Amino acid sequence: MNTVYQKTLSKKISFKGVGLHSGKNSELNILPAEANHGIIFKRIDLKSNNLIEANFSNVSSAKLCTTLENNQGAKVSTVEHLLAALYIIGVDNALIEINNEEVPIMDGSSKNFIEKISKNNLIDLAKKRRYLKIINELELIDGERKISIEPNNSSLEVDFQLNYKNKIIGKQKNVVDFQKENLEEIYCSRTFCLFEDIEKIKKLGLAKGGSLDNAVVIDNDKVLNPEGLRNKKEFVNHKILDLAGDFLLSGYRIIGKVLCHQGGHELTNMFLRKVFNNKTAFCFIELEDFKFSKRLDSEKITKLAVNA
Repeated sequence: MNTVYQKTLSKKISFKGVGLHSGKNSELNILPAEANHGIIFKRIDLKSNNLIEANFSNVSSAKLCTTLENNQGAKVSTVEHLLAALYIIGVDNALIEINNEEVPIMDGSSKNFIEKISKNNLIDLAKKRRYLKIINELELIDGERKISIEPNNSSLEVDFQLNYKNKIIGKQKNVVDFQKENLEEIYCSRTFCLFEDIEKIKKLGLAKGGSLDNAVVIDNDKVLNPEGLRNKKEFVNHKILDLAGDFLLSGYRIIGKVLCHQGGHELTNMFLRKVFNNKTAFCFIELEDFKFSKRLDSEKITKLAVNA
């Protein structure tokens, strides 16, 4: 959602649940924060050095989830679904207290986060929101994986394609404009895995808290979850949700058109690093203080710095 001013919550919101990979129960509180605070995690089970900024440069692992780590070794993992919820709802500043190393997986999507946070009124802060606007195309190819971004008028648009040998997943593609679309099918789409991969994942010490309550599991030509899929493109839609959460680690709402093939957390983080290393690819902008339509007039945008 494009707005002029930065936003935060009006009051504390709490969640609790099991960590998908650690299997540990955790509780977290999302607290209001001042302008330019950004999104910061606080490990309240640690007595010191417990603040972890939600920034792409702090990603220490992107294997099956996004893990953030500060310079003192404090970590918080599986942050992507919560960050995607904050992205979609429009929260710019928040302090997230958590008493464990992993954000609870809830139902495997952003649905629970979105529904609860949406009941909390957001507050406009005194500072304007800065957007990162793509002005030159940029591409990253890593084997069969590919991601690129090009200029777009007023929003983040994602064109994502999956290509699985599995018949149920197959070749799925979806194009989503985060400014124009009803995003319910995106934020309700759950994480997924192939049944044949579960043992491999567990041997890596992951998915200790995984179940059919928080993940879609596919066994050959059938979905093992009794309720089936939530929407026809749930697999690719979840990947788009992950990308939105990981993109918030840029520290900005990004205005551009993304094309991604076979992407995931690792590719997205690699790409964000490449974007910020190419200063001519983007500029920072603010919106003017006026009532604007969903499709913004680019002439009514204030450019701050091309090479900032």
